[in-house]
Amino acid sequence: MSTVNAMSLPRPVLLNSQPVNQQVYRHLRKEIVECVIPPGLLLSEKETANRFGVSRQPVREAFIKLAESGLVEIRPQRGTLVRRISVRQVNDGRFIRSAIECATARRAAENVTPEDLAALELLLNQQKLAAQNQNAMEFLALDDQFHQKIAEIAGCPMAWETIENIKAAMDRVRFLTLREVSPPAGLIIQHYRIFDALASGNPDEAEAAIRSHLLLLRNTIVPVDQQNPDWFEHEE
Repeated sequence: MSTVNAMSLPRPVLLNSQPVNQQVYRHLRKEIVECVIPPGLLLSEKETANRFGVSRQPVREAFIKLAESGLVEIRPQRGTLVRRISVRQVNDGRFIRSAIECATARRAAENVTPEDLAALELLLNQQKLAAQNQNAMEFLALDDQFHQKIAEIAGCPMAWETIENIKAAMDRVRFLTLREVSPPAGLIIQHYRIFDALASGNPDEAEAAIRSHLLLLRNTIVPVDQQNPDWFEHEE
């Protein structure tokens, strides 16, 4: 089993205004989701601390949070293993996310204002620009902001907080599928269907549009699994 040479990766710039452990966590999470740090490799606590120019304590705390997200497995005296993508976690997360977002979409359709629609349309325009520039991570971030805004319109920001805590495995699949399986152009079309349903104030249409959108993940995991079999694990 290989160990990532953390010092070969770019050294992130940390901000004095934010907790160090949270910044380390966010950087590592992004690199794992993007598969810059691929599944099945070991992370060294010491090398990671040297890379970030910090003590080992914030790195240890970041590893613990990554483990809670299901992205790594901490192995005492051996290192921290970047977990393979759990198909069960992806499917369970999609099921939970669909239940939550269908409910928030219905309420958002009842609560939406012209100002809310303008904010959603701005996000859609930004998504189109990110897609044109082939910036996958920016597109995924804007995708998240679109769904988060719907939860805010529904008056339930905690719904998105709950989704964020369970979607780490889904995010890895989302990044892999953007390359070939599920390009951004198709996702933007689906986002416009959600937008139109909200604009019409129809809860049934809003729920149906969200449900159809999230079903896409279930359909795309098979081809991306076939393309990267060593990156996935199938629990019995």
